[in-house]
Amino acid sequence: MAHKEAERVKEEKLQEKLAKGQKIETLEEMTEEYRGHLTHLMMMQADSELAGAFGYVPWIMKSPDIKETLQVAQIVKDEVRHARVMYRLLEGVGVDVDEYYKKNNFALRVDKDDIGTLRVADDKRVNIFYYPIETWYDFIMFNFCMDRGAGHQLEDSLDCSYKPWCDGMEGIFKEEAMHMAHGDQWTEQLSRDPKTHDELQKALDKWYPRTMNIFGRKDSPKNKIYRKLGLKKRDNDEVRQAFAADVANLCKKFALRVPDWKPEASKMSEEPFIPG
Repeated sequence: MAHKEAERVKEEKLQEKLAKGQKIETLEEMTEEYRGHLTHLMMMQADSELAGAFGYVPWIMKSPDIKETLQVAQIVKDEVRHARVMYRLLEGVGVDVDEYYKKNNFALRVDKDDIGTLRVADDKRVNIFYYPIETWYDFIMFNFCMDRGAGHQLEDSLDCSYKPWCDGMEGIFKEEAMHMAHGDQWTEQLSRDPKTHDELQKALDKWYPRTMNIFGRKDSPKNKIYRKLGLKKRDNDEVRQAFAADVANLCKKFALRVPDWKPEASKMSEEPFIPG
């Protein structure tokens, strides 16, 4: 009873702060519900950042020239740094990060073309990070699609209710924008060359639907809880549509065709992506 009463008092104080637009800064201010959802969302981001970095590593050696070797190496370094920022935040809410890191294989990849929204291991990465990046076109379209999708999701985290997460997101957001710009520059170059246009379109056909699947279900009950707690600002589908409009405008500019995508219940996760 004493525990329930303490939680009730915490909930009232937490909601009062959120109603005033104030931030949560300490564990002592958190209810069990708030801490649980915060930990889950930050773990999704941390694992996705790290798994994304490991997926890029082969392209340090396979990039088309020395300039790109350095560029890809910098992107890998950025993503590992983003993961470390997030894992430090998780340490702050009681996660044993070293033990968790040892238990999971973030280099794991699948050999299937489509796994829907399923995870294939115990880590919390968004499932798009289980797919291998097999060609340079894949690498560029991952930048173009996934980093753009991450950017749209990160906008919510920049002003979420947990201040340490907001503070950590400022640098991450800027670097993710640079990764996206790298994809945009190469997309423009490859799309305008008749010799590479069709291969680029094939890569877009592969990665666009996979990215559209990451945002989560429309009117998700969990998303409503996240918004109530100030951990997200928008419905999953609102973020998805912003991403889709962004891609459509760029495809028109680069003479690419936006691939078909339809929401399918069997392929839609209730969980949104919180970037990488």
